[in-house]
Amino acid sequence: MVHFKPYLIYLTLFMTCLSSYQETETHSDFKLPGDHIIAGLFPIHSVNDEVRLRPEVTLCGRSETFNGHGYHLFQAMRFGIEEINNSSSLLPNITLGYELYDVCSKSSNVYATLSILSQPRGNHIKIPENFNYYPKAVAVIGPDSTELTSISASLLSSFLVPQISYEATSMMFSEKQKYPSFLRTIPSDRHQVQTILMLLKKFGWSWISVIGSENDYGLQGVKLLEDLANQQEICIAYKDFVPILAQGADNTMQNMMVDINKSGAEVVVVFCNKRLARVFFEAVVLGNVTDKVWLATEDWSISSYITQVPGISRIGTVIGVAIKQRQVLGMKEFEEAYAQAKNTSEASGGPAQDGGDYTCNQHQALTANANTELSQFSMNAAYNVYAAVYAVAHGLHQLLDCPSGVCTPGRIYPWQLLMEIRKVNFTLQGNPVSFDEDGDPVSGYDIITWDWNGPNWTFKVIGTSTWPPICLEIDETKIHWHKEKNQVPRSVCSQDCLPGEARRIVGLHHCCFECVLCAAGTFLNSSDQYTCQPCQKEEWSPEGSQTCFNRTTEFLAWDHPVSLVLLGANTLLLLLLTGVAILFAQNLETPVVRSAGGRMCFLMLGSLAGAGCSPYCFLGEPTLLTCLLRQSLFALCFAVFLSCLTIRSFQLVFIFKLSAKMPALYHTWVHNHGARTFVAISSTIQLLICSVWLVAWTPLPIKEYKRFPELVVLECSKENSPGYMLSILYTWLLSVSCFACTYLGKDLPENYNEAKCMTFSLLFYFISWIGLATSSSIYNGKYMPAINMLVILSSLSGVFSGYFLPKCYVILCRPDLNTTEYFQASIQDYTQRCSSP
Repeated sequence: MVHFKPYLIYLTLFMTCLSSYQETETHSDFKLPGDHIIAGLFPIHSVNDEVRLRPEVTLCGRSETFNGHGYHLFQAMRFGIEEINNSSSLLPNITLGYELYDVCSKSSNVYATLSILSQPRGNHIKIPENFNYYPKAVAVIGPDSTELTSISASLLSSFLVPQISYEATSMMFSEKQKYPSFLRTIPSDRHQVQTILMLLKKFGWSWISVIGSENDYGLQGVKLLEDLANQQEICIAYKDFVPILAQGADNTMQNMMVDINKSGAEVVVVFCNKRLARVFFEAVVLGNVTDKVWLATEDWSISSYITQVPGISRIGTVIGVAIKQRQVLGMKEFEEAYAQAKNTSEASGGPAQDGGDYTCNQHQALTANANTELSQFSMNAAYNVYAAVYAVAHGLHQLLDCPSGVCTPGRIYPWQLLMEIRKVNFTLQGNPVSFDEDGDPVSGYDIITWDWNGPNWTFKVIGTSTWPPICLEIDETKIHWHKEKNQVPRSVCSQDCLPGEARRIVGLHHCCFECVLCAAGTFLNSSDQYTCQPCQKEEWSPEGSQTCFNRTTEFLAWDHPVSLVLLGANTLLLLLLTGVAILFAQNLETPVVRSAGGRMCFLMLGSLAGAGCSPYCFLGEPTLLTCLLRQSLFALCFAVFLSCLTIRSFQLVFIFKLSAKMPALYHTWVHNHGARTFVAISSTIQLLICSVWLVAWTPLPIKEYKRFPELVVLECSKENSPGYMLSILYTWLLSVSCFACTYLGKDLPENYNEAKCMTFSLLFYFISWIGLATSSSIYNGKYMPAINMLVILSSLSGVFSGYFLPKCYVILCRPDLNTTEYFQASIQDYTQRCSSP
């Protein structure tokens, strides 16, 4: 305790300065002897302004205003102690005494606190070496306001004297390192602010004005409200404070009314104490600020002191937070009996009480006002005092070992009692009483609304707020709104956006915004109304969406009807190719087969069959193997077929038209197997092109996301790579060469003249691939593999039909044309036509 010594020496000196006001031992209504003394600090009188240049104590009751509310609190403590002393179970053989003080001012509050801390039968505060210090009172009830409580709590906490406040709601008293001995029976403003915010969220009010009183109660409450409002997406359009010395007609207050109207907020939170709340609403009525929703704090929500303002019934709807409605059973009768006894004593001419008690030395002034009405507001506060007294008694009950049936008498120290009070948990007139770790009550609030029935004012309880955890319940049917058709007023800076529209902030407040439709591929999450968030890669969303949907995986399945048709046609083509190969093998030595190319026909049929296998690679989910083969297999095999067809057409032209003119060249061509060499070289070139293509631009199975927002298309990558285009270009070159050679042989003998059929087949081939290129440029969906299959199938069917089917017809249907004599006659006829002038 060494660190307290300079501070305590100051207190001793200060006490000396106040010695002229020390109290006497004379018994009065403010003092009752007992085994353990509880002190009470109550504002029985009020002082509007207190400026002190010298350390003098305000003498309460001489010129100050009588405070009826404080009077009821004073009586509640007396009533509670009298009940406990008359009880045979709580403190059976122990009596409680009290010393009550009228703390009408800061100076009287300081003096009362120092008087409590002084030792019994002395006016000095002894400097303790430890916390085993024994002051006059073992516990203190009160005072009421934050300003007075902060002074007394700082002094009492230094000695660990239990202090239980009945009206001080500031959240700063929950800091146990600074105020270790402070407790209260009224909820902290933190819970009140949280309840107000839940009310705002309940009715969708996000654009509000906040008015506070220019004292600790208002300043701290507004600051906490401002901090928590930002977290709840509630914006404060206008904020101001009512000055301590303000009057309703002041320019400052009337300018405040103008600003409230300009803010556009339909809801005003008034975080003021009773006195300044009255000043504020006097200004509201004078400024004609009507049709608003006023949210009241517990200090004035049900106070008739506010409802007595003339014209206040026209201001709009008042919804407030109020201390839970409690009754102190028997208190009204106790006060009436007290007033009657005083009046009887004075009427009989009994002697006046000694005026030595500084807190109120004129009993006539007190008893003259003793019949003041006990309102519900005062009853609630009186219950808090009553509960505080019982909390001290229950702490003593445990500390004095009263559960054994007989309490142990003797000296106790305040810190011992403090430990027991913090642990109490009992029921008082049906209501639980206990404290949390911060010394705050485990309690709740009533939510009320003002109800005007003509000139008469009442309030209705419309809901509750309880904790922990904090929970709000409202019966909206009990609220009479000031709007037409009893509609809930709106108080927002901007109207809510439509579903799927994000908010774009305009100005300084996030509550003021314009609405922007979320683009396709994004969605508006309910947790963030300001950002359109992109969907995941496997998801999609339409424009203005609030959620994302899973994309549909697209590929041409084997069992799709289109696939089945194409599979059937392609399989039929392969069967025809097989059948023609068998037919040609059986008629290999016939003139028709030899004129078609002889054994080279099998290479041509085989290459067509190989190319006919590539359509199967376009079905089902793409794999590495199918991606490698689906285009390259066709390109290579079809190039082999075209090489054979080109050299076969070239040889016919060479034999019939150039062999006689260039016999040496012809013999060299035949001797060196020119046809086979050309086919080998041409096929090798395409093979090299395909190899480079597959190595440099390897087609791989991929998922394509960009083409269709709602689909994931399974396909092969790099389908139109340079390698692929080069292979197609080479195939086209062979086709053009074949077409040219075929066209040159259009006047050959009829048995060898295939110009018409091959021209049609190659033109069909060209048209098919032009169609594929056109389709690829305008469509890349699910049926693109089917289009590829159709183009390949049409190309193969065209050249097969144009070259092989006529020969099959001759073999099967016109065997008379498949003879050596017929072919020789055709050649002779051609020779005669060529030799004739």
